[in-house]
Amino acid sequence: MNKDEILSKSRKENRDKDLFEREVLVISGNVGGIVATLLATIFFVMQRLVGDEFDYGLYAVIVSVSAGGFILKAIRMKRKRDIVLALIYTLATFVLSFVHIYGLLRTYSFA
Repeated sequence: MNKDEILSKSRKENRDKDLFEREVLVISGNVGGIVATLLATIFFVMQRLVGDEFDYGLYAVIVSVSAGGFILKAIRMKRKRDIVLALIYTLATFVLSFVHIYGLLRTYSFA
């Protein structure tokens, strides 16, 4: 093999494995999650200040983002920490969703 063939083969093997790009994607996902959580908190506080009830659905959505991330990490990395966090965040998502749906049904029941 000549130099060009070796370089071509190396480029094909390393395609989509740019570590800098992967790191930027991870950091941008984390920052996006933090921004969404801050925005949800601002909406949550504003709701409480005007006298509305707690909006558990808002936090169910936010917590579900972290749950999804930890589930994927737990499946791929198989680390005990990620498995525990996946379970905790998934349980929190279910609890917040249940409380939100229960509140909706109680408020808007057609009985």
